[in-house]
Amino acid sequence: MPDAFLAAAGWGGATRTPLAGDASRRLYERLTLGEARAVLMIAPEGSAADIRRFADLAAHLRGLGLSAPNVLADNAEAGLMLLEDFGDRLYPAAIAAEPALEPRLYRAAIDCLFVLQRAAPPSGITVFSAGEMADQASLAFTAYGRADPGRQRGFAEALEEALEKVAGPPVLMLRDFHAENLFWLPDRAGPAAVGLIDFQDARLASPLYDIVSLLWDARRDLDIGLRSNLLKRVADRLGRTFADISADTATLLLQRNLRILGIFTRLALQDGKPRYLDHVPRVWGYIEEALAAPHLAPLAPLVRQGLPAPTEAYLARFRSTCQPTPTP
Repeated sequence: MPDAFLAAAGWGGATRTPLAGDASRRLYERLTLGEARAVLMIAPEGSAADIRRFADLAAHLRGLGLSAPNVLADNAEAGLMLLEDFGDRLYPAAIAAEPALEPRLYRAAIDCLFVLQRAAPPSGITVFSAGEMADQASLAFTAYGRADPGRQRGFAEALEEALEKVAGPPVLMLRDFHAENLFWLPDRAGPAAVGLIDFQDARLASPLYDIVSLLWDARRDLDIGLRSNLLKRVADRLGRTFADISADTATLLLQRNLRILGIFTRLALQDGKPRYLDHVPRVWGYIEEALAAPHLAPLAPLVRQGLPAPTEAYLARFRSTCQPTPTP
């Protein structure tokens, strides 16, 4: 099917080179045809709605002057999409090549979110409710920890209550706004210098949700001083004090990283991707950081009783049972 799709799109004679995948089951290939390049995305069966949502959101983002990839062709029912190629300068690669760029890149990403959040969201995007967020965080108990139904239910209720107190009207958030989903495009001006991908799961949530995703990245460390400076910039933009947003960021930090803890464990066990376990100690550190916030103290015993610390011995249990799949 990809061959016929590419031929119809005018890319039938292109050279196809596999690209590293993401946490999903999607596959990516770089196409080269003379000097032209594009990216072919091959999604698993049943992804038609995601593909249509991606195309709609990409158009919305481009309409705001942001850099989402142009959709060159698509066949949603077949799970195929041909996209503009942003190149190889993902944030981690750009920073590794030139470490002094890191503050500039992160400020640009924050500015990108400011543009996104002050615009009206597209129709059809639903609110990521406190109840849904708490339920997703509970995945940590079933995938990684000890699945005690009573403890898990009590935790979900307590986290939902904390999430309901997070201030601010919901805005469009891209949900997985982190370094490995951002490209550095220095030839473009302002916030458009940030290339955006993987936003098909966008919802409406706190303006701080994507901020937390970016500054407490599950896959890489960020200098604490840089994080603090960026948070002060965010507080000023929202018209709030640094202390005021700190409680909300702690609540979102706890929710997000408990969810990630469960997802990374499931990726190792069910999808044969044990490399995600390498990030678990960092994720656990974020969970501990969040639980140090005074207003989250009641949740601390529920988390620590149900989720063992990620010692080498505990993680070895997961590594021994997962069957690695080859990386494309």
